[in-house]
Amino acid sequence: MHQFKVFVAGVFVLCTFLLPLKSVHAQQYIAGVDYVKIAGIPEGNKPILREFFSYNCGHCYRQDAFFEKTTHLLGKDVQFERTPIGGGRASWVLSQQAYYLAQKFNVTKQVHNTIFKRIHEQNSAFTRPEQLKAFFVSQGIEAAEVDKAMASADAKLALMNYDTQAQLSGIRGVPSLVVNGQYLIKAMPHSAQALAELITYLSQLND
Repeated sequence: MHQFKVFVAGVFVLCTFLLPLKSVHAQQYIAGVDYVKIAGIPEGNKPILREFFSYNCGHCYRQDAFFEKTTHLLGKDVQFERTPIGGGRASWVLSQQAYYLAQKFNVTKQVHNTIFKRIHEQNSAFTRPEQLKAFFVSQGIEAAEVDKAMASADAKLALMNYDTQAQLSGIRGVPSLVVNGQYLIKAMPHSAQALAELITYLSQLND
């Protein structure tokens, strides 16, 4: 009986000791410093991480592998989506269309890095719709299917949705990360592990 009391007392002391550690972990991120709460983007699935980017953005290109590593660490716990930004610039809008087409034809994994390298290593950004069409034809998509997709109402709605998401997010530049449509990461951690931990924390907030 005495041993049982000692055991219970030991467990109580251990739990009492661990509680402050959990609180410290929860308080290590500061609203307004590490992240900001935004007006909100409607998200059908949560938890979700959304990257706002452009294939034309050099920083997005340099950060892409970093974000890929982060999403790998997150695994299936947090869904990952991208939203391409146009910003009213013709070549950036064509890159928005490129992302839409990649999603439409289920070739995003195949062409994602290729588009980045085309623009930033070969200095060959899309400047005309014909170039965009030729690129996807070179990736094995039928020319008629590309024409049909580019001229579709679905394509126009997709680009409008991209722009609406960007406006609601309140981002000031790219790349930017938003968690659960509510939390914009403000201070980007320097390691994938640290970023994954911040994303996990934000994905569990309920305020």
